[in-house]
Amino acid sequence: MRRLNRKQTLKVVKEMDAFPKVPESYVQTSTSGATVSILSFVLIGILVLSELIYYSETNMKYEYNVDTELESKLKINIDVTVAMKCESLGADVLDLTGNSISTQGSIKEDSVFFDMTPQQRRWQRMVKTVKSSLDKEKALQHLLFKTGFSSKPTAAPVSSGHQKNTPAANACRFHGTIEVNKVAGNFHITAGRSIPHPRGHAHLSAGINTKVYKSPSGNMLVVITSEEQHYNFSHRIDHLSFGDPVRGIINPLDGEEKLTQSTMQMFQYFIQIVPTRVNTRQAQADTGQFAVTERERVINHDSGSHGVAGIFFKYDLTSIMVKVTEERQPISQLLIRLCGIVGGIFATSGMLHGLVGFLVDTWMTRVRGREEQFSNHMPTPTHLPPQDMPLQQLDREFPEQESPLAVNLISADR
Repeated sequence: MRRLNRKQTLKVVKEMDAFPKVPESYVQTSTSGATVSILSFVLIGILVLSELIYYSETNMKYEYNVDTELESKLKINIDVTVAMKCESLGADVLDLTGNSISTQGSIKEDSVFFDMTPQQRRWQRMVKTVKSSLDKEKALQHLLFKTGFSSKPTAAPVSSGHQKNTPAANACRFHGTIEVNKVAGNFHITAGRSIPHPRGHAHLSAGINTKVYKSPSGNMLVVITSEEQHYNFSHRIDHLSFGDPVRGIINPLDGEEKLTQSTMQMFQYFIQIVPTRVNTRQAQADTGQFAVTERERVINHDSGSHGVAGIFFKYDLTSIMVKVTEERQPISQLLIRLCGIVGGIFATSGMLHGLVGFLVDTWMTRVRGREEQFSNHMPTPTHLPPQDMPLQQLDREFPEQESPLAVNLISADR
């Protein structure tokens, strides 16, 4: 009884087979079918390879959230060279809360030469070329994120032809990293050293016949001396970034150089920072992308152009944080696409082969039909007389039929 039930069950299962097997004796192969099969296998191989390459690549996903990390610190990474001696300059940070942050110990000052070496000139041209490409091709930024900033360092080469901290040096290089509060602020380099002041912030330059001017913002006082005719705020920005210092990123102000002939020139850079958290397979960093607007003018109090000569980086942070993550498509999607490629090509090639075969058979049937119709209209004599038979004998043997000779002539003419 159990054996009978098992046989019935197997019979029902066999009847549900959606892939019936055809005996080899009933299978007919053809040259056209083999050609289509070869082309199909080649096309399948190409498409499968392209799908595997596409699967190996990753996509960058951007998420925009409100930045709630207000208690954290902001890092300012800077490398600026000013065409003045270090003893005549001072650099510090003043944030929106009125808190003054000294750069001593965090920002180093080196006496260098302002003129660049040929190696530095080549680096500057390279940086400008990359920056122009970044403006046109945004995909380069994705590539930097994917590679995990594993490219070569983008820092400017140090001058090797001139020794630093020599008496003949005519410029000062400010470089290093300083941590500030995560609020809007002003990093500036101007004449004189910063000193405490009851009404805000001041820079004092040694000399006599000093004049005190108040900045338009009302929170900065600068003492300008009779040495102002020696001021030269021509400068070169080799690097300026925010957040963790990372390799492989070209920032908007990298490689910029500003020259002036005025002794009282103000350079202003208004910077809008977007906190960015990068989390890829090869890198994790909290950095800051930023956009910048530049402005410069000559300070002349007699003509109403008030202010302080120097270099000012005024930065502000947006309330939105960008999270950049690296994503890969799931393996299930890859398998579905591969199945679609293989099955689709086999089905399509089979239909195209059947359609072409049907059209060829139809055309061949028409051609054969015309040939048979043409051959049916041609007369075929059953007996031909000898060529030397006299006409009288020919008439006696074929009295009621058409002359075979005439039939041959008519057939030849046709």
